[in-house]
Amino acid sequence: MRRLLLLPLCLSLAACFNVGPDYQKPDEPVPESWRFAEAEAAAIANTRWWEQFGDPVLVRLIDQSLQQNKDLRIATASVEEYLGLYGVSASSLFPQLGGTASGQEQKSSIEAMGPSPAGAAVNPITTNIQATLNVSWEIDVWGRLRRATEAARADLFSREENRRAVVLTLVTSVARSYVQLRELDLRLDIARQTLADRREAYRIAQARFAGELNSESEVRQAESELRNAEALVPQLEKSVAQKEHELSVLLGHNPAAVERGLALNELRHPEVPMGLPSELLQQRPDIRQAEQDLIAANARIGVAKGEYFPKFTITGSVGNSSIDLSRLFAGPAGLWSYGATLAVPLFTAGKIAGQVQQANAKEQQALFGYQRVLLNAFKEVEDALVDNSRTRQQVTAQAGQVDALREYLRLARLRYDNGYTNYLEVLDAQRNLFNVQLALAQGRSSALQALINLYKAFGGGWVEQATAAATPEAS
Repeated sequence: MRRLLLLPLCLSLAACFNVGPDYQKPDEPVPESWRFAEAEAAAIANTRWWEQFGDPVLVRLIDQSLQQNKDLRIATASVEEYLGLYGVSASSLFPQLGGTASGQEQKSSIEAMGPSPAGAAVNPITTNIQATLNVSWEIDVWGRLRRATEAARADLFSREENRRAVVLTLVTSVARSYVQLRELDLRLDIARQTLADRREAYRIAQARFAGELNSESEVRQAESELRNAEALVPQLEKSVAQKEHELSVLLGHNPAAVERGLALNELRHPEVPMGLPSELLQQRPDIRQAEQDLIAANARIGVAKGEYFPKFTITGSVGNSSIDLSRLFAGPAGLWSYGATLAVPLFTAGKIAGQVQQANAKEQQALFGYQRVLLNAFKEVEDALVDNSRTRQQVTAQAGQVDALREYLRLARLRYDNGYTNYLEVLDAQRNLFNVQLALAQGRSSALQALINLYKAFGGGWVEQATAAATPEAS
């Protein structure tokens, strides 16, 4: 028995070998700098960047979404699920101990028991009471179970990175939807003001036509512009309501009105520190998740190859058995057993080879997936950088165009009042100004959304700071 008890120690000392390949981080080419960076590279911002817009309402909305959003809660519950799966896998490395207790009473056929010795009493009822502790342990000589645990740990980390990706998407989605809502609010204000101006213009055109100071065509043109403005207002009101409903779902509650803070043109446009391309490997959750998926796939090659090797299992039990409960734990009632099992695959008709081939193919898929995610991440950053730069230039040009058209409208009215032109020139100036004002509102919104997309593309440590604001249930 002592020799058998030494078996686990000997096998454990031999268990320094892990079947299958060890993970090697892919050596992928990384750009040294960004193509469209406008500032010298610095550390990627890890702060709660949405606070830099200067709108406390936006901050509250994002904090609320981190507490109540259903997608985030699903992702958090998924992490808990995989934590449990990791615990199940890790438990296979240790002995499994269990206990049993049983009691049985049986009456046998006296006739079947045969004749008894002369004078001996026959008791056809037998009683057996038993209590035992049982142990079973598969010794992981070849590292198959350790590889399975390595894969389960990588799966857990992958789920955590997925949760971080949900946080990143949620925060940027709330910020983007809020900016879009404020854009729609501004466009609606412009449309309502334009509607009021065109009602007045239509009234003036009718009055001048009644006084035979202009033609009917000018009246009809003014009416056409009025009807166009009247049609646009309810369209924008519908868009505002739908955007509020979209934002409400992100906040985790039923569709309702959404609180407003600063106007679109009052939101600040902070600068973004340009991180180095190499930092993206540590900052973006999708890259980190893809690498954990690759680690898991690599470890499962070892799990598959481990099926080629023998499996060593030791078992044992110790306990007591008696026909009398009062004597169950007496010395003579003790019992024990121990043993060892060696299971060797001799012929599997290609089953194990197929499993190894499958594991290798999945590892290749995970590798190509990692490379694809990496390329896409660099593309998203470059796209966000050029978008952030060019939309700001576009807004500057649009603002100048609005100023120019305001002056043109003033001059057109002055010419009209002095009889140098007809009212169609004024209407044309109003229409052009209205269209450019709407374009400027959209441009300001696009510039802020480009900034938000840039923060999302960089990833960053702010994800952890964002979840710190969440409730214990969400975090």
